[in-house]
Amino acid sequence: MKLDPSSRRPAFLILGAPGSGKGTQGKILGSIPRFFHCACGDVFRSLDTRTELGQQFVAYSSRGDLVPDELTIKLWKAQVDNWSDSHLYKPDIDFLVLDGIPRNVEQARMIGEFLEIHQVFHLSCPDRAELARRMRKRALKDNRIDDASDRVIQQRIATYEAETKPILDFYSGALVKEIDATRQPVEVAAEILNRIIALPVFKSFGVKATI
Repeated sequence: MKLDPSSRRPAFLILGAPGSGKGTQGKILGSIPRFFHCACGDVFRSLDTRTELGQQFVAYSSRGDLVPDELTIKLWKAQVDNWSDSHLYKPDIDFLVLDGIPRNVEQARMIGEFLEIHQVFHLSCPDRAELARRMRKRALKDNRIDDASDRVIQQRIATYEAETKPILDFYSGALVKEIDATRQPVEVAAEILNRIIALPVFKSFGVKATI
């Protein structure tokens, strides 16, 4: 079943600065039946560079240029359709859990043609020193020494503040749920799940998933 404007699919968006734990929470949700974790990194790692879209992506990335928003969303949509075609993601009974996409307000507008965002979970961590500590620890763990430098870390945080954080203002206040991301991951996950199971859309989808 393809994503199309006439049938918007339900989704949750996890938003937060680098180091806030988006990927961790996305993976936790994605391990639960009826939730499909859609990480931006997975989309591009799964990209088939033999396709026309894939070749367009390579043309930009090989030059070190930013991939335009429109192409980014086309690539994302193509991969979600592939997951649907292979039945990994079942649009009629699964919630998409978005992590790392959209990256800016324009991308948020574009995905609104295909998805209905039922809740935005903002993983808030005002302590930028703590974010930097987490990012440094993760970079060293993954053996990405260059990503552990203070310059790279501060640049990533600044990019988030300028380009991605304004997405919070794009969605109405009622859609945004502030989550204290300084706590243990299990506590953060518990608050997210408690919020989700209280939503009417979750209860209606629970009925569909058992039919």
